[in-house]
Amino acid sequence: MTALSQETPKADSLRDMGTGAATAPGDIRHDWTREEIEALFAKPMNDLLFEAQTTHRRYFDPNTVQMSTLLSIKTGGCPEDCKYCSQSAHWTGSPVEATKLMEVQKVLDEAKQAKAAGATRYCMGAAWRNPKDRDMDTVVAMIEGVRELGMETCMTLGMLSPEQAGQLKHAGLDYYNHNVDSSEEFYKEIITTRTYEDRLNTLQNVRDAGINVCSGGIVGMGEGRQDRAGMLMTLANLEKHPESVPINMLIQTEGTPVFGLDELDPLEFVRTVAVARIMMPKSVVRLSAGREWMSDELQAMCFMGGANSIFIGPKLLTTDNPAQEKDQALFDKLGIKPMQVGTQVGEDAPATDPLAAE
Repeated sequence: MTALSQETPKADSLRDMGTGAATAPGDIRHDWTREEIEALFAKPMNDLLFEAQTTHRRYFDPNTVQMSTLLSIKTGGCPEDCKYCSQSAHWTGSPVEATKLMEVQKVLDEAKQAKAAGATRYCMGAAWRNPKDRDMDTVVAMIEGVRELGMETCMTLGMLSPEQAGQLKHAGLDYYNHNVDSSEEFYKEIITTRTYEDRLNTLQNVRDAGINVCSGGIVGMGEGRQDRAGMLMTLANLEKHPESVPINMLIQTEGTPVFGLDELDPLEFVRTVAVARIMMPKSVVRLSAGREWMSDELQAMCFMGGANSIFIGPKLLTTDNPAQEKDQALFDKLGIKPMQVGTQVGEDAPATDPLAAE
């Protein structure tokens, strides 16, 4: 046994870890309680990051990150009243102007540029409450065109009916994004035009259609830690964990009701990423919106906490994202490589864990 393994407990022996849960890091659970999750949040940072990294290494190569690019295919004019969103038609002070649905070829031209920059997944978002049937043929053509480029596809179009989810599946859609945003309790404070149950119904329609689920939330909207715990409890206690879990830091936009709120402590953001990793071990956890304002050190802590996906490219729908050169410089310093298209995780493809070496 090596000196390291003599001093450091193996992953399989790391039971309890101060949470009261009789499970080892990396176990797949769907029965988390609020108390267990809040206990994870309250752990000393070193202990929390150690557990998150140990969990991460059971299912992923810790030095690879999945890279996506996000394009707004229809911007602004949304009838929803999400208080964080600059695309809502309710917030007349927002600088975002409404546009029509983009042409298919323009979307494909953008996708080619994203692929050349290193993106393996192309995400397309429309500011709709739900897509109209007349728009579905155009959306299907976008999905088919991006897949022909050899990229994974993701759409976020608002609420979906079972029939629309079936259409997207038939077109070959790989992922559908529909965030729960926050806890069920706090959700009512930020959105009134649709219910939490509406969100969950769309996720179920996506799952029933056989499409991978991408669902996470936003932190820094004035919610408490209990709400961040509640959001992760909703996601982790689904019948099947989302394959992708984006954790967004609120980007405050002038004209929206949340503009001017006190900013979230960056270390609380790291805690949220780490707890998401522990609770959903096989999910890709995306360090999503807000990276433009994060230091290299903060991003490095998020990767240590189990984040293994990012958006690359100059924009995230309507907000800025780090330049490609800045990201590449960070990855070079950290030794991070891009995750390849179609990378499989789980017991069939375990990551090497140096802490388990004997």
